[in-house]
Amino acid sequence: MDSNSISNKLLDENMSFIAKPSIKWILKVVVLALIVCVGLYALFLQVTKGHLITGMRDNVVWGVYIVNFVFVLGLSYAGALIAGIFHLGRVKWATPLQRILKLITVFSLIIGPFYILLCLGRPERLFDLFLHPRIQSPIIWDVVAIVTDLVFCIVYLYFTYIKDFALLRDNSDKLNMPNWRKKFYKFVAIGYDDTPKQKKLLNQSLDILAAIIIPTTIIAYSLLAWLFGMNLKVGWHSSIFAPFFILSAVYSGVALLILIMWIYRRTRKLEHIFTDNHFKYLGFALMGLSLFYGYFYFSEYITNWYNMQKTSGLLWEKYLDFSEYGFYFYGSIFLVTLLPAIVIGIPWFRSVGSIAFTSVAVLVGLWILRYLMIVPVLETPYVPIQDIRPDWVHYSATWIEWSLTIAGVALFVLFFILVAKIAPIIPIAEMEEDQEEAKKIVSPKEEV
Repeated sequence: MDSNSISNKLLDENMSFIAKPSIKWILKVVVLALIVCVGLYALFLQVTKGHLITGMRDNVVWGVYIVNFVFVLGLSYAGALIAGIFHLGRVKWATPLQRILKLITVFSLIIGPFYILLCLGRPERLFDLFLHPRIQSPIIWDVVAIVTDLVFCIVYLYFTYIKDFALLRDNSDKLNMPNWRKKFYKFVAIGYDDTPKQKKLLNQSLDILAAIIIPTTIIAYSLLAWLFGMNLKVGWHSSIFAPFFILSAVYSGVALLILIMWIYRRTRKLEHIFTDNHFKYLGFALMGLSLFYGYFYFSEYITNWYNMQKTSGLLWEKYLDFSEYGFYFYGSIFLVTLLPAIVIGIPWFRSVGSIAFTSVAVLVGLWILRYLMIVPVLETPYVPIQDIRPDWVHYSATWIEWSLTIAGVALFVLFFILVAKIAPIIPIAEMEEDQEEAKKIVSPKEEV
């Protein structure tokens, strides 16, 4: 690569990651690491004392852990799906967003499966899934799907970094990098020199990976949905769970992308990269997804209501009763279906800040709906249980579960901070190529 390209304004503005860590940066890392350590302590207590110190019991065998598992995996699959579509569709305005989507995918795929492991009463038996698998079990399908998707997504993410690694390698002396960085970028650039042949091969590889990842993510999250849908339990047995899960994943992925964009825009002054138009486009996508989500939600529950049976009636009473889950049910429906349409659909309310706020509300609402999809269903047995302690039937998460939940969020943020210190969050080389292609386009007047 041409060393003169380092003078490009885009490069100069996005090289802060090679600077010496500031006190503020170190403080963030320490705080996040402490939160993760508290989660590890909670995990130690759970392993040594058993699930008795959690809110999970014989009836509600799943709780916040499974809610987090379903929600986080949805974020990962959404990141891969959206990034793949943007890449294959050659959506130029989405170039600055692609790497964030891929990082969301990989980090979520690493963190998400740990939540399912927290539900195991005998974690040492985990290896039996690999040593003695039963292909008849949907759990095995999910394990194979997650591992396969993780491998493809890590390779995909690495391939998108190769051009930037080569750019940093070629300009390491001008940037006064320490020796370890020079050796690192030289190693990970794998000899890429941006020759026409290398560029063609890399682009073809990215196209193939994107084409593979899109159906892989759809299949993987559908398998997770079928784990619930193939159960005869009221509230889960549904034929539209798979498309409903895919829609929910894309919805939450767009919301998280908006939030991360807003954070980087505010903290790193990247208004010229994450522009108002980016927020406007993604905001309209958020509004459209909210309408689709409302339609799916209405379709699912109107059929259950019309064919109401005794057990489903008990479940619906819990959803509508404010003394049980009514507040969460109505509140989440408002956050997920109505708020985006109001804030983004009405121009007077629409702004970068309001769109970012709406994305946070959507993420909260979708997490609550995942909670309502799991916990109230498990609290509603096929046959009414009599003469039993209420805390055996009703679920309430303990500090152990909440600390591990917060530790997962902290670990996700920590991954972003650490990776952003090694390599750029913005695909600099790709954006430079887009700018060069735009300059080569001859306007009709100039052509005449």
